[in-house]
Amino acid sequence: MSVKNELDFTELLKQKLEEALTQRGKVNILIAGKTGVGKSTLINAVFQGSLAETGDGRPVTKTTREIEKEGIPLSIFDTRGLEISEYSNTIQELEKLIQEKRKSKDPNQHIHIAWVCVMEDSRRVEDAEINLVEMLDKYIPVVGVITKSVGDNGFRQTVQELLPRTRNVVRVLAKERILDGGYKIPAMGLETLVDITMNLVPETQKNAFAAAQRVSLNHKLQRAHAVVAGAAAAAGGFGAVPLPFADAVAIIPVQLSMLAGISAVWGLPLSTAFLGSLVSGALTGSAGTVVGRAAVGALLKLIPGAGSVVGGVINAGVAATLTTAFGEAYIAALSLLTKDNPGKIPTAEEIRDEFLRQLKVKKKEIKAG
Repeated sequence: MSVKNELDFTELLKQKLEEALTQRGKVNILIAGKTGVGKSTLINAVFQGSLAETGDGRPVTKTTREIEKEGIPLSIFDTRGLEISEYSNTIQELEKLIQEKRKSKDPNQHIHIAWVCVMEDSRRVEDAEINLVEMLDKYIPVVGVITKSVGDNGFRQTVQELLPRTRNVVRVLAKERILDGGYKIPAMGLETLVDITMNLVPETQKNAFAAAQRVSLNHKLQRAHAVVAGAAAAAGGFGAVPLPFADAVAIIPVQLSMLAGISAVWGLPLSTAFLGSLVSGALTGSAGTVVGRAAVGALLKLIPGAGSVVGGVINAGVAATLTTAFGEAYIAALSLLTKDNPGKIPTAEEIRDEFLRQLKVKKKEIKAG
């Protein structure tokens, strides 16, 4: 795209947000298990948005509903009916659904992974679960999830033996359990389940899964750092042929793409108002139109001695360094705000204020280095 010295900030923000959403994509997870196995509790413990409390979802078969919520890049296909004697009909309906989804050329329409839930208290794996896993394994990776786990006593090994086509079996207690006498058993296994799932979903769905889950800060960090690395490479490409300062506004869209991309993989609410407030506060201290040279000048202040660039040129090293510093400051801000609760959605003001503090920290680090 051609970049004018005076950027149409609102239009540029809108474009970059749309690109970030497209690149993030969507992940679709099938969760199956008998009534009472604890699927709703598991869904709400792992994912943003209290998905299992948003209504009945949209029926897609007689026994399966699709649950989704605006702003969360995830669909849950919640399957019931395994406890009835005609469970084979449920499995056949599911197979048709998966096959139909796979016909789409859009990978965001596919079902990407399945969690098959068995309650630990039951101490049983029945034909319904065995036949379901055998069918699912033909199309997608399957993870066995032992729910309401408080005492293994060899049950995980039993599940592994009876469901050999699962990629892994995870014991999970989705929320703290209080026993008689007040003894508390803490929630466990959720991070392991998230780690395994992240490894198994397609690469094109990993950003969406990182954004949708609320358990692991590490996965949000990994995906966000990858966004920064890509942006730094792009900015360095702009500076491969040194840019006159007057033309250096060309790197501003890279910064906007980066901030939108980080926000997307972190699972933050994405809007032009949010991103505009963030960028304007960090670069110019005001909202509205970002003046190209002023924006570049604000970025260059991150690099000691960069004032000498004004009137001169910006090379690849400077472009990549300031992009990395800008992106890593944003990640540091989000990390500090969510380190104790990866599912927390900070306010726009909290993010902007912490971002400004972290930009100052990055400037000191660059100067010291």
